[in-house]
Amino acid sequence: MASPLSAHEQPVSKIFGGDYVFEIPGFQRPYAWTVEQARDLLDDLWDAAKSKDPGEEYSPYFLGSIVLIKPENVPDCQVVDGQQRLTTITLLLSAIRANLSAEEGRDITQLIYEKGSQILGTQDRFRLALRSRDLDFFQTYVQREGGFAKLIALGEQNSDSRQNLRRNALYFDERLKEMTVAERVTLAQFMVTRCFLVVVSTPDLDSAYRIFSILNSRGLPLAPGDILKAEIVGAIEDSQRDAYTKKWEDLEESLGRDQFSELLSLIRMIYRKAKPKGTVLKEFKEHVAQAYKPKQLIDDVIVPIGEVFAELTDSAYVSSEKAEIVNEHLKWLNRLEFNDWLPPALAFAVRHRSQPKKMEIFFRDLERLAYSMLIRKSSINDRIDKFSRLTKEIESGDDLTSEKSALQLSQAEQAATYKVLSGPLYDTLAARARSAVLLRLDALMSGGGASYDYDTITVEHVLPQNPKADSKWAEWFPDAQKRIEVVHSLGNLALLTRKKNASASNWDFDRKKKAYFSKDGVSPFVLTTQVLEHNDWMPAIVEARQKQLCDKLEAHWRLQNRKAA
Repeated sequence: MASPLSAHEQPVSKIFGGDYVFEIPGFQRPYAWTVEQARDLLDDLWDAAKSKDPGEEYSPYFLGSIVLIKPENVPDCQVVDGQQRLTTITLLLSAIRANLSAEEGRDITQLIYEKGSQILGTQDRFRLALRSRDLDFFQTYVQREGGFAKLIALGEQNSDSRQNLRRNALYFDERLKEMTVAERVTLAQFMVTRCFLVVVSTPDLDSAYRIFSILNSRGLPLAPGDILKAEIVGAIEDSQRDAYTKKWEDLEESLGRDQFSELLSLIRMIYRKAKPKGTVLKEFKEHVAQAYKPKQLIDDVIVPIGEVFAELTDSAYVSSEKAEIVNEHLKWLNRLEFNDWLPPALAFAVRHRSQPKKMEIFFRDLERLAYSMLIRKSSINDRIDKFSRLTKEIESGDDLTSEKSALQLSQAEQAATYKVLSGPLYDTLAARARSAVLLRLDALMSGGGASYDYDTITVEHVLPQNPKADSKWAEWFPDAQKRIEVVHSLGNLALLTRKKNASASNWDFDRKKKAYFSKDGVSPFVLTTQVLEHNDWMPAIVEARQKQLCDKLEAHWRLQNRKAA
């Protein structure tokens, strides 16, 4: 007999009410959301909370789904999927409570835990219990009143999960302090009454994980493209339906199922020109499909944009001239950890792919803009806003070379970009971002043509971060302050095709060059070859190299105008 299964859409007020008592099983991974995910959650919630027009009610806001092992008629349940979301929502509620008066925060406390009664002989019952190793920490510093202020005051933590909780708490606290009291109350009210989760529950572990796998395995459930195909192709007259089915399926097969789904999402973004607030299916219907008849939608939108999408994502632009240059820019855009640049890229290429000179200028400037946003650590909302404005300019035929265009960098943006490049870059950027910047720089130093198809590429310090007191490094850099100033700088970094080796980092310079930075005295990276050419590594060498590398990036990304900012 199949295990009873239930799926209900529940508001946060009920999720954190008496119907559920969540426990994170010990086999789950630790709390892993970073400030980036916390920022995206708060941005989404606050954007939705303040978007209501006067006199209108809030629209329901969907926060995703959670999968539980939960017997019927019993509140106790284990979380199979959704612990990151539940933990972060609890942390945000705690942050709001800490930034309200005790009276205003009392209702929030009821959502975080149910107080016990000495008269009734009941214990405090927390709505969410983390894994055992983080259970007491979470209760003390997040769930109990007054704990949040203590969490903010704590120093660095010795576990990733606790460190993530503390950093996200600091971020939430900073953002909430920028709001008025009324705005904090509005946010809390919106979260509790208008935010919903789909709760999928089953009483046994095997069934829960089967559901979890189905929900998270691409290609198994119906994708938005499957539903759109049925609706769009199904609306075409019988005599031509087979031909349009073939067009649709040929494109889906050539791209692959995952990329075809991404294509539909990107087309939605081209037409939506704002951060999505609903599903791909819903917004594609509202912002794209309604504007076209079914055959026109396939012939004039999906197929041509799909063909360009394949060219751009494969860095395979074809033209009698400029193709190599355009594809070089595309190659570096495709290395980025985000693809928010694709909607304007598609919008431009669909219109101008037969004009190679325009393509060259546009993608040169698009690489500049995208890497500047990476370096400046622009949020997903900032990126979507910027690239949406650019898409509008493309559709309006605006002059994209104008200083006022969204494609161009302002003096302040140039200055902010250069500040990161010329400062402690290693310590400022996350691993993927600094690798992208270093690889782009290496390609520029090589003059083009270098290949970077290695299984592992890491960024390594030449001067170690913590050299031994009796080492040659300490002799070359006797001034500790000077050492701190240069150790994370661009001039002190190299690229390796191996994983980091903590012990090798502190080797003396000669041994490090021969055994760690090269293989048989050779490195595939120009940046690392520069290091191998030196017999010692003195402050003057690092400073000269820093200037050379910063000058190279400054020239390539045209940051010279920052000086007037």
